[in-house]
Amino acid sequence: MTLRADPDPERAKRGGSKLPVRVTRARRRAWAPWLKRTLRWGGIGAVVLALGGAGYAVTRPGALAGFMAATGHGSLAATGALGLKVRQILVEGRSRVPAPTVMATLGVHRGMPILGVGVGDVRQRLETIPWVESALVERRLPDTIFVRLTERQPLALWQHNGRFSVIDAKGAVVQDEVGEFAHLPIVVGDDAPVHAEALLLLLATEPDLQKRVTAAVRVGDRRWNLKLDNGIDVRLPEEDAASAWSRLATLERDNKLLSRDVVAIDLRLPDRLIVRVGADTAPAPVPQERTTRRPAAR
Repeated sequence: MTLRADPDPERAKRGGSKLPVRVTRARRRAWAPWLKRTLRWGGIGAVVLALGGAGYAVTRPGALAGFMAATGHGSLAATGALGLKVRQILVEGRSRVPAPTVMATLGVHRGMPILGVGVGDVRQRLETIPWVESALVERRLPDTIFVRLTERQPLALWQHNGRFSVIDAKGAVVQDEVGEFAHLPIVVGDDAPVHAEALLLLLATEPDLQKRVTAAVRVGDRRWNLKLDNGIDVRLPEEDAASAWSRLATLERDNKLLSRDVVAIDLRLPDRLIVRVGADTAPAPVPQERTTRRPAAR
């Protein structure tokens, strides 16, 4: 405020010794828009520096708890008031994971202080979703949380305990419902999932023969028996299964072996081929768990 004298000529003639005083307020000057922006971002920078580089510190797993203990919730609230708050969440790479599942797992909502989002904790939560192989989470100041998901790719159906589960190349179970994946190859056995990718890569070396494989049974945690579409059992060796598979493909191309009255083909011996034909020597029965009837699509 300022004080300004306001002389009264009439009172001066009467010999008044004092002049009346009127109190007025100084007018505020309107700030230019550029000055407002400069002060706003300058304030944000000052707060981030004052918090000891909080924008970097809380990106590390577990660092958020220590940061909160040191600065308190009030400091984060102050950064939100300055504009450092979540306004949008961008997610890339999502195909099979439902969007509501991603948002619920994130635990992030619009309007919360962006420096209060522990990106390491969010990443770990996202990677607990069965379909998610890995996740990247970033803060993009001033107002964006960015997420990139790498989803698992379905490889085969694993038959166990009388049920079918969809597995990926690493043997991880991604879902317990067959759904749209009824066409995938079937593998059976306790350790079948972790060896399934190697087997399928081996079978793919002979594409025409691979098309006829309906299921693969892991035997003794060391080798595979294959079931073909015409019911023939093919017993692969523990060692050098690739050579045995190639030998069978050659026999089929040259002699149409699989079109004959064959029950089982034993390739376990590298220097000979054992073929069981007709009903004289039917293969020994296998446990119920190893019955490989393809599940119906839902």
